[in-house]
Amino acid sequence: VQLVESGGGLVQPGGSLRLSCAASGFTFSSYDMSWRRQAPGKERELVAAITSAGAGTNYADSVKGRFTISRDNAKNTVYLQMNSLKPEDTAVYYCYARSRNYRIYWGQGTQVTVSS
Repeated sequence: VQLVESGGGLVQPGGSLRLSCAASGFTFSSYDMSWRRQAPGKERELVAAITSAGAGTNYADSVKGRFTISRDNAKNTVYLQMNSLKPEDTAVYYCYARSRNYRIYWGQGTQVTVSS
């Protein structure tokens, strides 16, 4: 099983990034997916989630209207489009997969730094 994140990096405030998470080794279309992040000295938190078929999404209040989660089950990939980035969005972003019987997988994380 692998979840491989990509797309992180350094961006100026107000900029955009698109994170991708490529999944393999399990039935991706049967898993709800989410992005979570952890900033230095803080607990890991949910950023955005999407149901297995992509019909439902939810977002942390802090990112609503700025971030969009989506998935392509044909490509076994989930995305996080991040716009209007703020310094407080700086964190390691993790891809997270959960099946209906609560089998869980984590990615290794990708660093996002928002700074001028």
